[in-house]
Amino acid sequence: MEIYLDNAATTRPHPVVVESVTRALTVDYGNPSSLHGKGLAAERLIVGARDAVARTLGVEPEDVLFTSGGTEANSLAIRGLAGLARGRHFVTTTVEHSSVRVPLQRLAAQEWVVTELPVDHHGRIAAAQVELALRPDTVLVSVMAVNNELGTMQPIEEISRVVQRHRAAGSPTLFHVDAVQAWGKIPLRPMTWGVDLMSLSGHKVHGPKGVGALYVRPGVRLAPQLGGGEQERGVRPGTENVPGIAGLGAAARLLAADFEETAARMRALQDRLREQIRAIPDVRINTPPDGAAPHVVNATFRSVRGETLLHRLEQEGVFVSTGSACHSHNPTPSHVLLAIGLNTTDAQSTLRFSLSRFTTPEEIDAAASALRHAVAELRALVVP
Repeated sequence: MEIYLDNAATTRPHPVVVESVTRALTVDYGNPSSLHGKGLAAERLIVGARDAVARTLGVEPEDVLFTSGGTEANSLAIRGLAGLARGRHFVTTTVEHSSVRVPLQRLAAQEWVVTELPVDHHGRIAAAQVELALRPDTVLVSVMAVNNELGTMQPIEEISRVVQRHRAAGSPTLFHVDAVQAWGKIPLRPMTWGVDLMSLSGHKVHGPKGVGALYVRPGVRLAPQLGGGEQERGVRPGTENVPGIAGLGAAARLLAADFEETAARMRALQDRLREQIRAIPDVRINTPPDGAAPHVVNATFRSVRGETLLHRLEQEGVFVSTGSACHSHNPTPSHVLLAIGLNTTDAQSTLRFSLSRFTTPEEIDAAASALRHAVAELRALVVP
Protein backbone atom coordinates (compact mmCIF):
# COMPACT_ATOMS: atom_id res chain seq x y z
CA MET A 1 0.00 0.00 0.00
CA GLU A 2 1.39 3.38 -1.02
CA ILE A 3 0.47 6.33 1.21
CA TYR A 4 1.59 9.64 -0.27
CA LEU A 5 1.68 12.43 2.33
CA ASP A 6 4.10 14.83 0.63
CA ASN A 7 1.54 16.89 -1.23
CA ALA A 8 3.06 20.22 -0.19
CA ALA A 9 6.04 19.18 -2.34
CA THR A 10 3.94 18.09 -5.30
CA THR A 11 0.61 16.41 -5.99
CA ARG A 12 -0.39 13.52 -8.21
CA PRO A 13 -1.89 14.97 -11.40
CA HIS A 14 -5.62 14.44 -11.64
CA PRO A 15 -6.73 12.17 -14.52
CA VAL A 16 -8.68 15.08 -16.02
CA VAL A 17 -5.48 17.14 -16.00
CA VAL A 18 -3.51 14.33 -17.65
CA GLU A 19 -6.19 14.07 -20.34
CA SER A 20 -6.04 17.84 -20.98
CA VAL A 21 -2.25 17.84 -21.23
CA THR A 22 -2.26 14.80 -23.53
CA ARG A 23 -4.79 16.37 -25.88
CA ALA A 24 -2.75 19.57 -26.08
CA LEU A 25 0.34 17.52 -26.92
CA THR A 26 -1.25 15.25 -29.49
CA VAL A 27 -4.22 17.11 -31.01
CA ASP A 28 -4.16 20.86 -30.28
CA TYR A 29 -0.37 21.11 -30.66
CA GLY A 30 -0.24 24.24 -32.81
CA ASN A 31 1.57 27.45 -31.93
CA PRO A 32 -1.05 29.74 -30.37
CA SER A 33 0.39 32.68 -32.33
CA SER A 34 -0.27 30.94 -35.67
CA LEU A 35 -3.26 32.12 -37.69
CA HIS A 36 -4.43 28.72 -38.93
CA GLY A 37 -6.86 26.37 -37.22
CA LYS A 38 -4.26 24.50 -35.19
CA GLY A 39 -2.99 27.78 -33.79
CA LEU A 40 -6.49 29.02 -33.01
CA ALA A 41 -7.29 25.76 -31.18
CA ALA A 42 -4.18 26.17 -29.03
CA GLU A 43 -5.06 29.79 -28.37
CA ARG A 44 -8.53 28.76 -27.20
CA LEU A 45 -6.95 26.44 -24.65
CA ILE A 46 -4.94 29.35 -23.25
CA VAL A 47 -7.96 31.63 -23.14
CA GLY A 48 -10.01 28.98 -21.35
CA ALA A 49 -7.29 28.27 -18.82
CA ARG A 50 -6.78 31.97 -18.10
CA ASP A 51 -10.49 32.34 -17.45
CA ALA A 52 -10.52 29.28 -15.16
CA VAL A 53 -7.60 30.51 -13.05
CA ALA A 54 -9.07 34.00 -12.83
CA ARG A 55 -12.39 32.62 -11.60
CA THR A 56 -10.69 30.90 -8.66
CA LEU A 57 -9.31 34.30 -7.57
CA GLY A 58 -12.30 36.48 -8.40
CA VAL A 59 -10.25 38.58 -10.86
CA GLU A 60 -10.38 39.41 -14.56
CA PRO A 61 -8.71 36.96 -16.96
CA GLU A 62 -6.52 39.65 -18.50
CA ASP A 63 -4.89 40.18 -15.11
CA VAL A 64 -3.46 36.62 -15.04
CA LEU A 65 -0.02 35.96 -16.56
CA PHE A 66 1.20 32.41 -17.13
CA THR A 67 4.70 31.46 -15.96
CA SER A 68 6.82 28.33 -15.64
CA GLY A 69 5.75 27.90 -12.01
CA GLY A 70 5.63 29.51 -8.61
CA THR A 71 9.36 30.25 -8.54
CA GLU A 72 9.24 32.27 -11.74
CA ALA A 73 6.05 34.01 -10.65
CA ASN A 74 7.70 35.12 -7.39
CA SER A 75 10.88 36.21 -9.15
CA LEU A 76 8.96 38.11 -11.82
CA ALA A 77 6.95 39.94 -9.16
CA ILE A 78 10.07 40.96 -7.23
CA ARG A 79 12.62 41.58 -9.95
CA GLY A 80 10.05 42.87 -12.40
CA LEU A 81 8.98 45.51 -9.91
CA ALA A 82 12.55 46.35 -8.90
CA GLY A 83 13.36 47.09 -12.53
CA LEU A 84 10.88 49.98 -12.58
CA ALA A 85 10.82 50.98 -8.91
CA ARG A 86 11.05 54.47 -7.46
CA GLY A 87 12.38 53.19 -4.13
CA ARG A 88 15.13 50.89 -2.81
CA HIS A 89 13.49 49.08 0.14
CA PHE A 90 11.73 45.71 0.46
CA VAL A 91 9.90 44.19 3.43
CA THR A 92 9.47 40.44 3.88
CA THR A 93 9.58 37.79 6.64
CA THR A 94 12.14 35.30 7.93
CA VAL A 95 10.04 32.31 6.82
CA GLU A 96 9.53 32.93 3.10
CA HIS A 97 10.20 30.32 0.43
CA SER A 98 13.63 30.43 -1.21
CA SER A 99 12.04 31.65 -4.45
CA VAL A 100 11.30 34.89 -2.60
CA ARG A 101 14.35 34.97 -0.32
CA VAL A 102 16.97 34.45 -3.03
CA PRO A 103 15.81 37.23 -5.41
CA LEU A 104 15.70 39.59 -2.43
CA GLN A 105 19.17 38.50 -1.27
CA ARG A 106 20.51 39.20 -4.75
CA LEU A 107 18.94 42.64 -4.74
CA ALA A 108 20.43 43.27 -1.30
CA ALA A 109 23.85 42.50 -2.79
CA GLN A 110 23.13 45.29 -5.30
CA GLU A 111 22.61 47.84 -2.50
CA TRP A 112 18.87 47.43 -2.08
CA VAL A 113 17.69 47.32 1.52
CA VAL A 114 15.70 44.27 2.63
CA THR A 115 13.94 44.14 6.01
CA GLU A 116 13.10 40.63 7.24
CA LEU A 117 10.41 40.59 9.93
CA PRO A 118 10.73 37.98 12.71
CA VAL A 119 7.83 35.60 13.34
CA ASP A 120 6.23 34.20 16.50
CA HIS A 121 6.47 30.54 17.57
CA HIS A 122 3.76 29.64 15.05
CA GLY A 123 5.60 31.31 12.17
CA ARG A 124 3.24 34.26 11.97
CA ILE A 125 3.82 38.00 11.78
CA ALA A 126 1.47 40.80 12.80
CA ALA A 127 0.31 43.58 10.50
CA ALA A 128 1.65 46.06 13.06
CA GLN A 129 5.18 44.78 12.37
CA VAL A 130 4.75 45.60 8.69
CA GLU A 131 3.48 49.07 9.54
CA LEU A 132 6.54 49.78 11.68
CA ALA A 133 8.91 48.52 8.97
CA LEU A 134 7.51 50.62 6.12
CA ARG A 135 9.55 53.56 4.82
CA PRO A 136 8.81 56.28 2.27
CA ASP A 137 10.97 54.39 -0.25
CA THR A 138 9.49 50.93 0.40
CA VAL A 139 8.84 49.36 -3.00
CA LEU A 140 7.29 46.05 -2.03
CA VAL A 141 6.01 44.01 0.88
CA SER A 142 6.22 40.28 0.09
CA VAL A 143 4.50 37.86 2.50
CA MET A 144 3.39 34.29 1.79
CA ALA A 145 -0.26 33.43 2.41
CA VAL A 146 0.47 29.94 3.81
CA ASN A 147 3.86 28.71 4.96
CA ASN A 148 5.02 25.70 2.97
CA GLU A 149 6.58 23.93 5.97
CA LEU A 150 4.21 24.77 8.81
CA GLY A 151 0.89 25.49 7.10
CA THR A 152 0.65 28.74 9.07
CA MET A 153 -1.62 31.38 7.52
CA GLN A 154 -0.51 35.02 7.55
CA PRO A 155 -2.95 37.93 8.15
CA ILE A 156 -2.96 38.92 4.48
CA GLU A 157 -6.05 41.14 4.57
CA GLU A 158 -4.73 43.11 7.55
CA ILE A 159 -1.31 43.55 5.97
CA SER A 160 -2.93 44.69 2.74
CA ARG A 161 -4.84 47.41 4.57
CA VAL A 162 -1.59 48.64 6.12
CA VAL A 163 0.10 48.77 2.70
CA GLN A 164 -2.86 50.57 1.14
CA ARG A 165 -2.80 53.25 3.87
CA HIS A 166 0.92 53.72 3.33
CA ARG A 167 0.47 54.03 -0.43
CA ALA A 168 -2.35 56.53 0.04
CA ALA A 169 0.13 58.72 1.93
CA GLY A 170 2.35 58.90 -1.16
CA SER A 171 4.57 55.82 -0.96
CA PRO A 172 5.11 53.60 -4.04
CA THR A 173 4.63 50.45 -1.93
CA LEU A 174 2.93 47.42 -3.47
CA PHE A 175 1.96 44.10 -1.86
CA HIS A 176 2.98 40.68 -3.22
CA VAL A 177 1.60 37.41 -1.87
CA ASP A 178 3.15 34.02 -2.56
CA ALA A 179 -0.04 31.92 -2.58
CA VAL A 180 1.49 28.70 -3.91
CA GLN A 181 0.56 26.69 -0.79
CA ALA A 182 -2.72 28.54 -0.31
CA TRP A 183 -4.36 28.04 -3.71
CA GLY A 184 -7.08 25.43 -3.45
CA LYS A 185 -6.74 25.27 0.34
CA ILE A 186 -8.10 28.63 1.55
CA PRO A 187 -10.20 31.31 -0.19
CA LEU A 188 -8.11 33.81 -2.18
CA ARG A 189 -9.52 37.17 -3.28
CA PRO A 190 -6.59 39.44 -4.21
CA MET A 191 -8.70 42.13 -5.88
CA THR A 192 -11.08 42.39 -2.93
CA TRP A 193 -8.21 42.40 -0.43
CA GLY A 194 -6.16 44.97 -2.32
CA VAL A 195 -3.27 42.61 -3.10
CA ASP A 196 -1.23 43.82 -6.07
CA LEU A 197 0.60 40.64 -7.07
CA MET A 198 -0.16 36.98 -6.28
CA SER A 199 1.82 33.88 -7.29
CA LEU A 200 0.35 30.42 -8.02
CA SER A 201 1.73 27.01 -9.04
CA GLY A 202 0.06 24.18 -10.93
CA HIS A 203 1.66 21.10 -9.44
CA LYS A 204 0.48 21.89 -5.90
CA VAL A 205 -3.17 21.50 -7.00
CA HIS A 206 -2.99 18.28 -9.07
CA GLY A 207 -1.88 20.17 -12.16
CA PRO A 208 1.30 19.62 -14.18
CA LYS A 209 4.78 20.67 -13.14
CA GLY A 210 6.42 23.53 -15.01
CA VAL A 211 3.47 25.91 -15.09
CA GLY A 212 2.16 28.62 -12.79
CA ALA A 213 0.57 32.03 -12.83
CA LEU A 214 1.00 35.55 -11.53
CA TYR A 215 -1.96 37.81 -10.82
CA VAL A 216 -1.06 41.42 -11.60
CA ARG A 217 -3.44 44.14 -10.43
CA PRO A 218 -4.51 46.50 -13.23
CA GLY A 219 -2.13 49.44 -13.41
CA VAL A 220 0.86 47.60 -11.93
CA ARG A 221 3.83 47.56 -14.31
CA LEU A 222 6.60 44.95 -14.30
CA ALA A 223 9.87 44.99 -16.22
CA PRO A 224 10.13 41.87 -18.42
CA GLN A 225 12.97 39.58 -17.37
CA LEU A 226 13.34 38.09 -20.86
CA GLY A 227 13.48 39.59 -24.32
CA GLY A 228 11.48 38.16 -27.18
CA GLY A 229 7.90 38.19 -28.38
CA GLU A 230 4.75 39.81 -27.11
CA GLN A 231 3.25 36.81 -25.33
CA GLU A 232 1.68 37.40 -21.91
CA ARG A 233 1.34 41.14 -22.62
CA GLY A 234 5.06 41.33 -23.34
CA VAL A 235 5.87 40.77 -19.67
CA ARG A 236 6.70 37.07 -20.06
CA PRO A 237 7.67 36.56 -23.72
CA GLY A 238 8.19 33.20 -25.40
CA THR A 239 5.95 30.59 -27.00
CA GLU A 240 3.41 29.54 -24.39
CA ASN A 241 3.58 26.13 -22.73
CA VAL A 242 0.19 25.16 -24.08
CA PRO A 243 0.06 21.61 -22.61
CA GLY A 244 1.04 22.91 -19.17
CA ILE A 245 -1.40 25.82 -19.35
CA ALA A 246 -4.20 23.50 -20.48
CA GLY A 247 -3.46 21.26 -17.50
CA LEU A 248 -3.37 24.25 -15.17
CA GLY A 249 -6.77 25.32 -16.44
CA ALA A 250 -8.17 21.85 -15.86
CA ALA A 251 -6.81 21.85 -12.31
CA ALA A 252 -8.32 25.28 -11.68
CA ARG A 253 -11.74 24.11 -12.84
CA LEU A 254 -11.50 21.08 -10.55
CA LEU A 255 -10.67 23.08 -7.45
CA ALA A 256 -13.38 25.63 -8.22
CA ALA A 257 -15.98 22.87 -8.58
CA ASP A 258 -15.60 21.41 -5.09
CA PHE A 259 -13.34 23.79 -3.17
CA GLU A 260 -15.31 23.93 0.10
CA GLU A 261 -15.98 20.19 0.20
CA THR A 262 -12.34 19.29 -0.49
CA ALA A 263 -10.99 21.79 2.04
CA ALA A 264 -13.37 20.52 4.72
CA ARG A 265 -12.39 16.91 4.03
CA MET A 266 -8.70 17.76 4.31
CA ARG A 267 -9.34 19.68 7.53
CA ALA A 268 -11.00 16.62 9.09
CA LEU A 269 -8.09 14.43 8.02
CA GLN A 270 -5.59 16.96 9.35
CA ASP A 271 -7.32 16.88 12.75
CA ARG A 272 -7.34 13.08 12.66
CA LEU A 273 -3.61 12.93 11.94
CA ARG A 274 -2.77 15.60 14.50
CA GLU A 275 -4.59 13.69 17.25
CA GLN A 276 -2.73 10.47 16.49
CA ILE A 277 0.65 12.19 16.33
CA ARG A 278 -0.05 13.94 19.61
CA ALA A 279 -0.46 10.52 21.26
CA ILE A 280 3.19 9.68 20.53
CA PRO A 281 5.46 10.55 23.51
CA ASP A 282 7.87 13.51 23.36
CA VAL A 283 6.45 15.09 20.21
CA ARG A 284 6.01 18.77 19.43
CA ILE A 285 3.45 19.72 16.79
CA ASN A 286 4.67 22.88 15.07
CA THR A 287 1.60 23.56 12.93
CA PRO A 288 -0.63 25.94 14.89
CA PRO A 289 -3.97 24.57 16.13
CA ASP A 290 -5.74 27.62 14.72
CA GLY A 291 -4.96 29.77 11.71
CA ALA A 292 -3.41 27.03 9.59
CA ALA A 293 -4.24 25.72 6.13
CA PRO A 294 -6.01 22.34 6.14
CA HIS A 295 -3.34 20.23 4.45
CA VAL A 296 -0.15 20.39 6.56
CA VAL A 297 0.93 18.87 9.88
CA ASN A 298 4.52 19.58 10.91
CA ALA A 299 5.87 17.75 13.95
CA THR A 300 9.15 17.24 15.81
CA PHE A 301 9.98 13.74 17.08
CA ARG A 302 12.69 14.24 19.66
CA SER A 303 15.59 11.76 19.80
CA VAL A 304 14.90 10.66 16.21
CA ARG A 305 16.64 12.13 13.19
CA GLY A 306 14.05 13.28 10.69
CA GLU A 307 15.77 11.89 7.61
CA THR A 308 16.17 8.48 9.25
CA LEU A 309 12.49 8.44 10.21
CA LEU A 310 11.52 9.48 6.70
CA HIS A 311 13.32 6.51 5.16
CA ARG A 312 11.98 4.10 7.78
CA LEU A 313 8.45 5.22 6.90
CA GLU A 314 9.23 4.84 3.22
CA GLN A 315 9.98 1.17 3.88
CA GLU A 316 6.36 0.90 5.03
CA GLY A 317 5.10 2.66 1.89
CA VAL A 318 4.54 6.03 3.59
CA PHE A 319 6.01 9.06 1.81
CA VAL A 320 6.59 12.28 3.79
CA SER A 321 9.23 15.03 3.88
CA THR A 322 11.60 16.73 6.26
CA GLY A 323 10.61 20.18 5.01
CA SER A 324 10.67 22.16 1.80
CA ALA A 325 11.36 19.97 -1.23
CA CYS A 326 13.54 22.76 -2.64
CA HIS A 327 16.05 22.16 0.20
CA SER A 328 15.67 18.40 0.73
CA HIS A 329 19.34 17.80 -0.22
CA ASN A 330 20.65 20.62 1.97
CA PRO A 331 22.01 19.31 5.31
CA THR A 332 21.51 22.63 7.11
CA PRO A 333 18.43 22.97 9.34
CA SER A 334 15.31 24.60 7.95
CA HIS A 335 15.40 28.39 8.27
CA VAL A 336 11.66 28.26 8.97
CA LEU A 337 12.03 25.92 11.96
CA LEU A 338 14.92 27.95 13.35
CA ALA A 339 12.85 31.13 12.93
CA ILE A 340 10.06 29.73 15.14
CA GLY A 341 12.53 28.94 17.90
CA LEU A 342 13.52 25.31 17.38
CA ASN A 343 17.13 24.44 18.10
CA THR A 344 19.23 22.69 15.47
CA THR A 345 18.69 19.22 16.93
CA ASP A 346 14.90 19.55 17.05
CA ALA A 347 14.81 21.13 13.59
CA GLN A 348 16.60 18.06 12.24
CA SER A 349 14.11 15.78 14.03
CA THR A 350 11.09 17.18 12.22
CA LEU A 351 8.78 15.81 9.53
CA ARG A 352 6.09 17.42 7.41
CA PHE A 353 2.94 15.48 6.51
CA SER A 354 0.81 17.07 3.78
CA LEU A 355 -2.57 15.96 2.43
CA SER A 356 -4.50 16.25 -0.81
CA ARG A 357 -7.94 15.66 -2.28
CA PHE A 358 -6.92 11.99 -2.77
CA THR A 359 -5.97 11.32 0.88
CA THR A 360 -8.31 8.95 2.76
CA PRO A 361 -9.05 8.30 6.46
CA GLU A 362 -7.70 4.77 6.06
CA GLU A 363 -4.40 6.15 4.79
CA ILE A 364 -4.16 8.54 7.74
CA ASP A 365 -4.72 5.72 10.22
CA ALA A 366 -2.24 3.41 8.51
CA ALA A 367 0.39 6.17 8.28
CA ALA A 368 -0.07 7.09 11.94
CA SER A 369 0.33 3.44 12.96
CA ALA A 370 3.51 3.09 10.89
CA LEU A 371 4.80 6.35 12.38
CA ARG A 372 4.12 5.25 15.94
CA HIS A 373 6.02 1.98 15.46
CA ALA A 374 8.89 3.62 13.55
CA VAL A 375 9.47 6.26 16.22
CA ALA A 376 9.47 3.64 18.98
CA GLU A 377 11.82 1.40 17.00
CA LEU A 378 14.32 4.16 16.24
CA ARG A 379 14.27 5.56 19.76
CA ALA A 380 15.08 2.08 21.09
CA LEU A 381 18.30 2.20 19.06
CA VAL A 382 19.45 5.46 20.66
CA VAL A 383 22.21 4.98 23.23
CA PRO A 384 21.17 6.74 26.49
